[in-house]
Amino acid sequence: MDWKTFQALLSGVNKYSTAFGRIWLSVVFVFRVMVYVVAAERVWGDEQKDFDCNTKQPGCANVCYDHYFPISHIRLWALQLIFITCPSFMVVMHVAYRDDRERRYKAKHGENATKLYNNTGKKHGGLWWTYLISLFVKTGIEAAFLYILHRVYNSFYLPRVVKCEVVPCPNVVDCYVGHPTEKKVFTYFMVGASALCIVLNICEIIYLISKRIVRITNKFKRRNRDRAVHHDNYTDDPFNNCNMPMTRLEIIDKKDRPPSFKTASKSPHRVSTLRLEKKIRASAPNLSTAS
Repeated sequence: MDWKTFQALLSGVNKYSTAFGRIWLSVVFVFRVMVYVVAAERVWGDEQKDFDCNTKQPGCANVCYDHYFPISHIRLWALQLIFITCPSFMVVMHVAYRDDRERRYKAKHGENATKLYNNTGKKHGGLWWTYLISLFVKTGIEAAFLYILHRVYNSFYLPRVVKCEVVPCPNVVDCYVGHPTEKKVFTYFMVGASALCIVLNICEIIYLISKRIVRITNKFKRRNRDRAVHHDNYTDDPFNNCNMPMTRLEIIDKKDRPPSFKTASKSPHRVSTLRLEKKIRASAPNLSTAS
């Protein structure tokens, strides 16, 4: 398998991923693909030759190996790596579809026409759903392969000696697994890396959903605020302008306008003058009779 081509295909996914997605991609390449290519593939190698049984009965070693190792670890991990990275291509294909649609729209309406998408790689609308579905699919595939490995190899345990009594073996035969400790270490390491990828996928799902909820909540609050401001500025009765706010020019004009008779009679200077007249008449009552 050409892993360089595989890495080149997935490099485009990194541009459209979140921070959790970039960490997931780094874990896949560094802790899984690199370990698989550099070390794990060599450890297993031709594992059937290292599977020795204490009998020379023809076909017994082959049947016992197939009974205890129906699926090779190394081939199962190769399938797992291929399957978990395939959903990421859904995002790349969706972005490519958006780019092609934008190109055809510009070719039809000219270069100065308004864009269909401000950013074709931004996770809004259908691309957000595609990205979220790809995360769910990747998480399901990881969990499915871990379950298969758990069921086939008895909780990821790799014994040193297995006892086989499958036909054509003449009796109970002891068979010895080659490099059992080394294979066990790599098995636990790959299982741990797979579990870490599942955690990163779940964190990214929670991050995307919470960010979408916050965006919808802010949009709803902004819409209610705009409605409240619109309701305060305009009344339902077009002939009742009492609640209309005054402009700056109207306030200045009102200040420069001379007071009317009603406002003058209600002014504090008028009230003080009336009180002074009452005091004068009370102190000199003969003035009113004399006049």
